[in-house]
Amino acid sequence: MTLSRRIALLAAMFPMTALATPVQLFDHISISPDGSRLLSLEEPTGDTAQPDSSRPVLYTLPSGTRSDLALCHGCEASSFAWRRDGQALAYVLKDPSVKTLSVWQADRDGHHAVQLLTFKGTLQSLSYGPKGQLGVLAIENAHRQPGAMEAGAPPSGEINAQIDEQRIATIENGHLNWQSPADLYVYEYDWRPDGQSFVATAAPGNGDDHWWVAKLHAIENGHDTVLYTPPQQQQLNLPRVSPDGTKVSFIGGLMSDYGAIGGDAYSLDLTKPGAQPVNLTPGLKATVTDLSWDCGPGLIATGLKGDRSVIWSLQGGLRPLWEEAMMLSNGRSEPSLSCAGQHTAIIRQSFEKAPETAAGPIGQWKPVNRDNAALPPHLKARSLTWKSDGYSVQGWLLEPLKRKSGVEQNGKVPMIVYVHGGPSSASNPRYFRDNSKLAMALLNAGYDVFMPNPRGSYGQGEAFTAANRRDFGHGDLRDILRGVDMAEKVAPIDDHRLGLTGFSYGGYMTMWSVTQTDRFRAAAAGAGIANWLSYYGENNIDSWMLPFFGKSVYDDPDIYAHSSPILYIRQAHTPTFIYVGSADEECPMPQSQEFFHALQTLHVPSSLVIYPGQGHGMSNPQAWEDAVQRTIHWFDRYLVK
Repeated sequence: MTLSRRIALLAAMFPMTALATPVQLFDHISISPDGSRLLSLEEPTGDTAQPDSSRPVLYTLPSGTRSDLALCHGCEASSFAWRRDGQALAYVLKDPSVKTLSVWQADRDGHHAVQLLTFKGTLQSLSYGPKGQLGVLAIENAHRQPGAMEAGAPPSGEINAQIDEQRIATIENGHLNWQSPADLYVYEYDWRPDGQSFVATAAPGNGDDHWWVAKLHAIENGHDTVLYTPPQQQQLNLPRVSPDGTKVSFIGGLMSDYGAIGGDAYSLDLTKPGAQPVNLTPGLKATVTDLSWDCGPGLIATGLKGDRSVIWSLQGGLRPLWEEAMMLSNGRSEPSLSCAGQHTAIIRQSFEKAPETAAGPIGQWKPVNRDNAALPPHLKARSLTWKSDGYSVQGWLLEPLKRKSGVEQNGKVPMIVYVHGGPSSASNPRYFRDNSKLAMALLNAGYDVFMPNPRGSYGQGEAFTAANRRDFGHGDLRDILRGVDMAEKVAPIDDHRLGLTGFSYGGYMTMWSVTQTDRFRAAAAGAGIANWLSYYGENNIDSWMLPFFGKSVYDDPDIYAHSSPILYIRQAHTPTFIYVGSADEECPMPQSQEFFHALQTLHVPSSLVIYPGQGHGMSNPQAWEDAVQRTIHWFDRYLVK
């Protein structure tokens, strides 16, 4: 489930936390080839909104005239695409009353929709080919939604006896014509100019687990050839074939999660068998997060540079085109844009400014959707930078506009340190829906919130992202604590009322930190990791650990012990609230149980809540709201009283 969908669900099911004016949320946008139309996948708002239902909306530019595409009642839309001549569009629908998906095609104005496919399974990444064919990634008769964030199926019977493989297919005469091999899981793909072959990132076997060892493949007539095998520390994303078909660009870097894209930009010559990719951004003190050949002549990259989103031209070298301290996206969490020649479209937002869609030449965008224009800021944000072990580290200090009475004591206020997931990720300037994000709930409860981007994060270049490799919890904790020192220099933070929280990697850092320091007076760990040695055999995605630890736990147990909180548990004294989903495959429930058991044995104040059926994405809004409220109550108990 996307972050924006989770936010929409929370607002729908817990209206007491919603803003007076609902926030319009955008999952994805795509501009038409001639720049005259904009497709936007939007979450419904208001009291009549159906939870878990996204609708495709079509805007005519530049007027911004809007029309909803024809849908069945309560249907949820997902992927959509423009045909390359701009005269047709396609989208995927899920009807909640049936168990099948459908693909529809309409004309450029969204009219005369016809059904192209009914399918039982999963469908994503619709894409029109050069000759008007419609491609898609599909899993037939899928056992579950793909992705390690989804809830795992209860284990029973023979394990791994049947594995879902996601394949490239074209939609022809109402059925799928498979294009990639049956034993290869395809993550991403792009068409080659002949309209008959593809370049893809793929790996055989378990798709949730094997993305970290995926290779770059050429695919044609059901067969594949490996174009490039990356080194262990590099994962691949976003293969983009040049318009003339001679090159494929991609992003390569140390990435901890599929979909959290970051690294350097590379180009591989497709005309020379055995050619090796060329790094187009070597030594860049920033992170490339998106690539496109569709923004005009040459390759365009977008990314993060400290606290700013940046767009570069990679034509003949690296040349910045635009940068600003805001979050820029096309609906994904990382900076990116939708391009069609000189026509571009983005979703932009910041901590103070609600999301809006905008279109125009790069850096000259004009608003398209003004639904959120009247929404005021509801927090104050400032970017902080500090030095740590020779690194320049960045983070965000957030303050509530109005502080709840009783929180300020002797002129000072409590602060919660909120560590992001990943670790290959970053806290970005995103507009928070009131109380639908833990950070906003903390602010509304009167706390300042500090969101550091320590080593291992995006935004400072590949060397910085890889700087916590084989050193989890050590250098990154030093970065965080020095960031707390910086926050206390610029704001009236009470050092005796500090809290710590995070989810996933942030949950691990919470568990680790309370075994290393008593500086935090209370902590809340979501889906954390207590023991890397036992974790290796419990999680369903252990391939991710090799790039970060260098070897398996069976070959180098000492490096896993080096960063395991449980081995330092007798140093823990901080009251800690722990929560996790029972079906979490990324950070399995036993890790939280092990940490809780140790704290209880040592008589450290602690609480554990397990949410039935929830995966790593914690997609059930009641479960997430409960975890948020318990976290607030825990901090109030130990930091405010």
